[in-house]
Amino acid sequence: MANDTLTSTARTDAQISGLDALEIAGREKEVSRGNRLWAATWPKLAALAIVIAAWQLVVWSGWKPPYSLPGPLVVGRELLNQAQGPQLWEGLVTTLRRAALGYIFSVAVGLLVGLAVARSKVLRAAIGSMITALQTMPSIAWFPLAILLFELSEKAIFFVVVLGAAPSIANGVISGVDYVPPLLLRAGRNLGARGLNLYRYVIAPAALPAIVAGLKQGWAFSWRSLMAGELLVVGISQTSLGAQLTYSRELSDAPWLLSTMIVILVLGLVVDAAFGAADKSIRRRWGVLDQAGQ
Repeated sequence: MANDTLTSTARTDAQISGLDALEIAGREKEVSRGNRLWAATWPKLAALAIVIAAWQLVVWSGWKPPYSLPGPLVVGRELLNQAQGPQLWEGLVTTLRRAALGYIFSVAVGLLVGLAVARSKVLRAAIGSMITALQTMPSIAWFPLAILLFELSEKAIFFVVVLGAAPSIANGVISGVDYVPPLLLRAGRNLGARGLNLYRYVIAPAALPAIVAGLKQGWAFSWRSLMAGELLVVGISQTSLGAQLTYSRELSDAPWLLSTMIVILVLGLVVDAAFGAADKSIRRRWGVLDQAGQ
């Protein structure tokens, strides 16, 4: 009996030693911050080079005349010219202000509605499916009603941005709360968490990954709605990126149009990177992120 115990103890020690060795080996394989940055950057640079090369090949093929589809160098020069003048920056500020106001209001509405529907059977039965239906509606379909209600104004754009983003955020909250394990809720109640404290300390942390995914999707819907609104509502006093797209199309200025599209694309990439960093931070706190590979 004593020999069996000693043998079992020796095996356990060997297994622990093996796990320690694997952990040490993983740490030894950790790369420097510069190498991690390069590993994350070079695929994007390679993809960018491929896109520019394909773009230039299409231009050289003569598929469209240069005044309709200019090459990357022409568009790049136009982008630099726009960056040196006030028009691009004024339009950028106007668009970002509209996006921030609409998105912040959408987040507030989406969080409140999502939490209410997720925890109330009556509300879920009443408007749960309606939220999904609103999410599936194209944002462009709201503009006739928005213009009818608010005419060609900032309010019309704001109306459509909120209706485009809030349902997505609400659905993300509902999905996150639905997947909170009941065991966590019972444990929280047993520890004295009730009411707002239950949401603050139990439900919100457990549902956070799904909520962040809903926030990211809500931003995508709000950005699309905003761009559609600025393309249509161009009669108001302030310029914007969407209005610049319309003006460049009406003037048949392809370099200006494409350079503005690049600015819009870059803004989308920056916001996506911000959401990606938030998601990575959450996964790191949850212990589901490979530390050695980051």
